[in-house]
Amino acid sequence: MYTIPDRFRRIENLHIMFWLLKDISWAMLWKPVGLVMFIPTIVFAVLITFQTRNLVSEFYHNLAIVFWILANGYWMIAEFFWPDDDYLRNYTAIPFSIGIFFILLYYLVVLPRVKKKEKMVTISIEVSESTLKLAKE
Repeated sequence: MYTIPDRFRRIENLHIMFWLLKDISWAMLWKPVGLVMFIPTIVFAVLITFQTRNLVSEFYHNLAIVFWILANGYWMIAEFFWPDDDYLRNYTAIPFSIGIFFILLYYLVVLPRVKKKEKMVTISIEVSESTLKLAKE
């Protein structure tokens, strides 16, 4: 079972705070705050992804989160600056789809390979000749 080191947990908690501040700023149409909060939100998401690069499950899920935040940030910026151009929202499908791709890749390709490797464990036991003779009798 994976436990999150304290230094990672603090970064993740700070990331959540920035993400929530970005989203509430978007909902309340506070453009400057939303734009400023987008920067640490995406930076922390990339940092968390980098920190978890050796933990396969965490890495793929965090990659998906990075693309989710990119889609979310693009959508927010489009609504802030071009509120009448609703079609711009459709372009969020690109980074959202990339995020879904990483999740599907993990569950359909990576995880089955990891599980297959776990099942293919070889155990070798050295047995003395006298034990072999007893077993044959």
